[in-house]
Order: sequence, then C-alpha cells, then structure tokens
Amino acid sequence: MTPKERIQATLRGESCDRPAVTPIFMSWAAGFIGRTYRDYYLDGDVLVASQLAVVRAFHLDQVSAISDPWREASAYGMEFDYPEHGVGRPRRVLLQSPEDVTRIRPFPIEQAPRPAQRIESVRKMAQAVGRTHSVLGWLEGPLALYADLRGVESMFLDLIDKPQMYLDVAEVLIENQIRFARAQVAAGADMLGVGDAVASLVSPAMYRQFVLPFEKKLFDAIHEMGVAVKLHICGDIKNSVRFMAQTGCDILDVDWMVPLDEARAVVGAEVTLAGNLDPSAILLQGTPRDVANAARRNIEMGGQRFILQPGCEIPPGTPEANIRAFCPCSGCLIPERLGL
Repeated sequence: MTPKERIQATLRGESCDRPAVTPIFMSWAAGFIGRTYRDYYLDGDVLVASQLAVVRAFHLDQVSAISDPWREASAYGMEFDYPEHGVGRPRRVLLQSPEDVTRIRPFPIEQAPRPAQRIESVRKMAQAVGRTHSVLGWLEGPLALYADLRGVESMFLDLIDKPQMYLDVAEVLIENQIRFARAQVAAGADMLGVGDAVASLVSPAMYRQFVLPFEKKLFDAIHEMGVAVKLHICGDIKNSVRFMAQTGCDILDVDWMVPLDEARAVVGAEVTLAGNLDPSAILLQGTPRDVANAARRNIEMGGQRFILQPGCEIPPGTPEANIRAFCPCSGCLIPERLGL
C-alpha cells in the first residue's frame, strides 16, 4: 500500500495496513537540512527540500506546502519584516478602518509572488513524490485571513460591533481563496489544508454564524475540484468541534486540549480525525517512551478513520528520537501499531 493509497483508504473508512502518519513540519524541517525558518518560508526550493527530507527520513505519508500565515496577506499589499528564526512580523495591518475595505477585491491571487511560490512548491513536490505520496496544499481560512489583514483584536471587535464589515470582506476573501485552491490542485495537490486557528478563540455561536458558512463554501468548491480538505484549527476547540464537522471537511485536526474519544463521540464515525499528540509537553519535553505511550492511546481512541500526528507543528528543538518514536522508521517505538 502506498502512502497516498493509505490516506485515501482511511478517508473512505476502509481497512489499512497501518495508520497514516502526517506530522506538521515547518521550522524543524528547515533545521533538519541546515536552513533557517526564514529560508523555509521565503524560498520555495528550501521548503521543497525540507519537506522531502523529513518525508524520506521518517517514512511519512504526506508532503506539505504549509509554511507561514502571511502568503495571502502579502498578496493584498501587507508588508512584513522577516526575522531569521521566527514568523514574519507585519509592519501594519492592511484594514485599519472600514474605509480600507475597498482594498479587498477579487483578483488573481494565485499570480501574486508569494502565493505563486507556494503553487510552484506544490508542483515540484508532486513531481518528486506525488505518484506515491499525498501532496497537501495550504490556504488560510476565512477568519484567520481576516484577522491577518485586520489584526486579531480588531477582528473580535468587528464581529461584535461591525459584523457586516467582516461579512463583506469574507465573501471576497473566499472567492480569491477558491482561485488559490484551484491553482494548487492544478499543480498536483490531492488535498488542501485550511488553517483557521483564530477560530478556536470565538464562541460556538460565533463560529456557527461567522465562520462555518464561509468554510463550507470554500470546502464545497474544493470538493468540486476533486480533492479532499483538511481543517486545521489548533487550540481548544472542544466546544465547537461539532460545528467544525459540519463544514464538510474530510479530515479534522484535533489539538492536544481535546480528548480524541470525546471528539470522536461528537463528530461521529464519518469524519477522519488527525491528532493529537501534545507538541510541547510530550514531543518537545517528553521522552521517546512518553511519545510512544501517547501515540498508542491516540490510535486506540481515534478509530478506523484516524491519522496519527501532533495537534500542531513539531516545535523547533524537538529531539529527533521523539519524532522517530511515533513514525514508521528506524527508532519507532510503536512497531506493533505501525505494522513494522
């Protein structure tokens, strides 16, 4: 069974030789090949080399174009400073007042420099391993992208005081994101990840009103392109997870704050869950044995439609032995669970 076949069978609820393993690598992967995180998100070839290196070293099932939250924001005209070892820092938000809403317009976002770079990275990864491995493209979700352009604090105030401003902007953002998604699929992505992390901070009622409809519109369009959707909302989503399952996502990432058995009980058997090893307490600070024990528990609780990974990104500084402990490679400490 190839890695791609394994993931596809998991999504269909069919039996597999082992659970798929798809940890989120960004900064750690860059360091693995001797490059900085800034190199990783500003140089598409470094991203490709980093992703291929970790996929091959740890025998992973998916290669990913995830990098940083600012690609789309840069396409709208935001400017950033990019530190060597951290995520980019906005010089100022784009939407400083309601009058700035006119700056958000339909346009070919896939042709903007940083989105175009991601598309090219997807193409190169698909050419390298796409016949055997799943290739994951990546998009910002509606609330996350609005917060990128407006600022998180102002986003919260808008949802209370100026909800129509958000709704008007989100409509345009989603149309542009659909174009960005289509270009990544054309480049070879067989799955698209959508990161909407800030949505973990809003109430279930706000999520249902302001986020779910736009995510569903985006996911429906992606499904029409013939590929799967992975929804990544890191943080404590236990109170909203039932609504997140209603978006139509094929895979729902579950962070460490949400017990997998509780998430499974809420979303039912049809949604594939991915998670939820604690990236800090277990992966970064624990021992390989701690990681292995947590991975076994997660596989038991996840059910048939389950993919093993941390709840969020592998942190920089994570010991390599801890990563190997739950991956199907040399150093694995759960060989009975991964068919080794």
